[in-house]
Amino acid sequence: MAKFEFRTIGNFDEIVGALDRAILDSALTMRLVEESLIVCRGARVSVRVYDQYFMRNSSRAALTLTVVEADGEVAISAIGSGGGTGAIFNFSYGAESKMVGVVEDAVRRMGL
Repeated sequence: MAKFEFRTIGNFDEIVGALDRAILDSALTMRLVEESLIVCRGARVSVRVYDQYFMRNSSRAALTLTVVEADGEVAISAIGSGGGTGAIFNFSYGAESKMVGVVEDAVRRMGL
């Protein structure tokens, strides 16, 4: 499992859109599985789950992206999981870190 968290000030919709584009453009086999937008007491929460197929080991890895806007602050959390093979021993090939790295790079490119 890999994780990246970041807090900033910025436009929620632009941040979510830019991260979504960066993630989907990162690989041909990347896809958005499901998304949810929750608004509660002035706070907005976007949760998006992506997965990617890896031919080299016939496995899938998932990326969960959560973006929260409250009181003028935007928090970003990206968690990658499921990139290994094996039922008893999980041999990971770094897929989770690669997927989370896409989010880190996108945040850096946005200048946040």
